[in-house]
Amino acid sequence: MNIQIKIENKHKYNYYSYILCDLRNFIYVFFAIQKMDEKGVIMISEKELIYVWDAYCGWCYGFSSTIRSLHENHPEWPLTILSGGLFVGDRSHSIAAFPHIPEANKRISQITGAKFGLAYQELLNEGSFVLDSESAAIGFYALRSLAPDRAMDLASAMQKAFYYDGLSLSAPQTYYKIAVDHHMDADTVMKLLNNQETVAEVHKEFDKVQRLGVNSYPTLLLRDGANFVSLGATMDIDELEKRLASTIVAQPTKEDQCEVDNKTGRIYDC
Repeated sequence: MNIQIKIENKHKYNYYSYILCDLRNFIYVFFAIQKMDEKGVIMISEKELIYVWDAYCGWCYGFSSTIRSLHENHPEWPLTILSGGLFVGDRSHSIAAFPHIPEANKRISQITGAKFGLAYQELLNEGSFVLDSESAAIGFYALRSLAPDRAMDLASAMQKAFYYDGLSLSAPQTYYKIAVDHHMDADTVMKLLNNQETVAEVHKEFDKVQRLGVNSYPTLLLRDGANFVSLGATMDIDELEKRLASTIVAQPTKEDQCEVDNKTGRIYDC
């Protein structure tokens, strides 16, 4: 399979390089795709921020204000937000099955200032609520499909719905409300939630995250051409800007991420 790739040159926007390549021998393009037109031309910007999150990850909730500030500070870089699939398959259980969550939430609040609402606390104390990241990823995909330029706002709205208002991210009415609040076509969002193509695209997104080697959330990557640099995990905007400026590969500690053991499927410190 041959495709044509159009690479943006930030120094001379009127000139482009064209590469004809075999897709099998140019795998990184799969992760760098920004846009493909009907002629099969893929636009690849020189730099891109890739944020891998999970809507049911407490550390992602705490990190949301920082990633929002970074996006506002660097509008020149595309921001791609990918759902990682933290609580899927055999890892999807009731919230009571993760007894470390209350203590993790305390640390999240202390470190990031994130507020957990009373309705969420009641849901946490009751314990029967099932964490299902696939449903949340489907909801995010449906919302993002209609407003890709507002993906960060929509992700934040989902986090508020769960962590502050105690709403289920498996419930269609949660996304209907978010769509209405953001002046979107709520009926189209409902259709996308029940579309098998949406489910298939979400599974592709999970696969993409795995191929990027990400199994901890949140993870923020800087793609510079064909190179991917990890900028670390939960931190304030000043520290993140420093790491971004120096492009140091930061090795996050287990305390500031939700982590999945790929061998056992066990989830740590979420």
